Amino acid sequence: MASDTRSRMVEATVEALQRRGIAGMSFTEVLNSSGAARGAIYHHFPGGKTQLVAEAATRNGQDVRAGLAALPADSPRGVVEAFLAAVRPVVLASAEGASCAVAAVSVGADQDELRQVAAAAFDSWVEQLAQRLTSAGLDPEQAADLATTLITLLEGAQVLCRAAGGVAPFDRAARTALALVTH
Repeated sequence: MASDTRSRMVEATVEALQRRGIAGMSFTEVLNSSGAARGAIYHHFPGGKTQLVAEAATRNGQDVRAGLAALPADSPRGVVEAFLAAVRPVVLASAEGASCAVAAVSVGADQDELRQVAAAAFDSWVEQLAQRLTSAGLDPEQAADLATTLITLLEGAQVLCRAAGGVAPFDRAARTALALVTH
């Protein structure tokens, strides 16, 4: 049961980071969403908010990496198409006010520990996506470059789409990304 409470708290923190960012996230919101008692915070997270946020960003990063690992690797273009289809709902949610939990940690963090957590998550996404592109036939260096471009497209599109209140910036960037791969 304790690990269930801990897990629920981490998931509630991911959701809070997506809704409000690190500065707007509160322990009260996490406790209410997770159904945990007030004393559970320091019992499960003796490092306080920093530890809780770091674990939430790490979990979210692992979940995204797992999704990237599941992309089909039939062709480089197929990987890019599958990636764009998979992230479109995320970008749509951004246009409606949501955000990436990992990006929230990187933007809203004054501590090196949290920036390092975000960097590790982003690096793992690029690495996983590059593996899929390499499996689909791209040269490893080209795959790494394209993977970096796609993750940058995702994160940048979330910001632009949130500001625009729609997905038009993502759609334009997605067309350009598809033009980068011909096979």
